[in-house]
Amino acid sequence: MTARFAAHPLLVAGNLALVVLFPLAWFAPLLRAQLLPFFRVEEISVISGLQSLWQQDVFLALVVTFFALVAPMLKTVALALIHFELLGRRLLPVVTLMGKLAMADIFLIALYIVTAKSLGVGRIEVAWGLYLFTACILVSLGISLWSANSIRHRPAGAKGV
Repeated sequence: MTARFAAHPLLVAGNLALVVLFPLAWFAPLLRAQLLPFFRVEEISVISGLQSLWQQDVFLALVVTFFALVAPMLKTVALALIHFELLGRRLLPVVTLMGKLAMADIFLIALYIVTAKSLGVGRIEVAWGLYLFTACILVSLGISLWSANSIRHRPAGAKGV
């Protein structure tokens, strides 16, 4: 028996790949920061940034944890459940909104980079993890939009692709 999906198999595969890629992006270095020339270069990831934030500002840490970790993964899992027809497609607009909320992280990281560079103290370099994290968010957004479009144009009760 062949598997039947509510979406194109490439959407399903891409979305399931994000289940692995998001956690990798969370631990990957986003930035390399060196405060002064004599100090070592410190790599900052989503997780290490959150660890520091939890010590400084719990409310902001909760907000960033939701947008950086919970929303993208919840959206990815919910979309997979929709793809496998285990969750109703009427929830797709909510899933798409969760993906858009995750874009707030990219904005915050970019804002931090610009702010730190404008202060002129030390040196900040963008690392490969920022590109991976950004790609995951954008691919996730694209998959949810493509899924919404393909599922919306499929007649109710129709099975498979």
